[in-house]
Amino acid sequence: MLVVAALAMAPWLLPLFWQRFLTEILIWGLLAMSSDLLIGYTGMVSFGHSAFFGLGMYGAAAALLALRPPSLAAALALGLLAAGVVAAFVAYFATRLRDIYFSITTLVFSQIFYVVIFTWTEVTGGENGLSFRQPPLSLPGLPPSPLTPATLHWLVLAIVGLAYLALRRVTQSPFGMVLQAIRENEPRTRAIGYAVERYKIVAVLLSGLFAGLAGVLYAVQNKFAAPDFVFFVVIFNVMGGMGTLVGPVAGAALFFLLREGLSRYFTQYYLIPVGLIFVAMVICVPQGLLGFARRALNR
Repeated sequence: MLVVAALAMAPWLLPLFWQRFLTEILIWGLLAMSSDLLIGYTGMVSFGHSAFFGLGMYGAAAALLALRPPSLAAALALGLLAAGVVAAFVAYFATRLRDIYFSITTLVFSQIFYVVIFTWTEVTGGENGLSFRQPPLSLPGLPPSPLTPATLHWLVLAIVGLAYLALRRVTQSPFGMVLQAIRENEPRTRAIGYAVERYKIVAVLLSGLFAGLAGVLYAVQNKFAAPDFVFFVVIFNVMGGMGTLVGPVAGAALFFLLREGLSRYFTQYYLIPVGLIFVAMVICVPQGLLGFARRALNR
């Protein structure tokens, strides 16, 4: 609760740059949480998870460009629809494979998506991207109001908080227990009568929907959609701690803080020290930041 209260007070305490930076970290944290449902709880490593994020972003962009005045509800609906449809398609085929074969399949699907973005310039804008107006905040019973950086931060914080509670409920439910059983021993889970493929399909679909939601929020914040969002989200999970939901958010925060700090000294070569730090963490702190903190507190 103290962390949530501090995040809610950020617009009053931080300069505009760091306020927007914190809002963006929350959005990437939501993407990392969605990925953790697959990696940390189901044991399915997806190398193409950012494609769902991109689908949500471009779906929101399409809605905001098509409607006058732009509608936040329409952006959310179309972004989630785009991410959900493709996630269901990917899940149907990819979940028939296991381990590295599943990972490679998700990577192939994501590369197809990136090729479409770069080549279908009439719709996606190609490498130049799409620019659009930011939609107003519309609440039932209240007149529309502009999305200022402060109100956008509170909106993102509220959505990410609700998404965390929803994902936590999923992981602690009987459904979530089956996902963890699949992670620990898939053949035994299948042997005791669970339809493993169906559980995997639902897990990929849920994960893709929450990743698409993060993409919608990213588009709304930046008023721009472009193919520069390619991240291996696995990095966030490993740095923060897999199977924790909160850990990947911390991993995303650490990654972007490192990127922001090191890019000021190493400019375009900042990924070299970031990569070295990541390798050192994998070797020295394999359980991630949250796992390391838990072990330190339990001593």
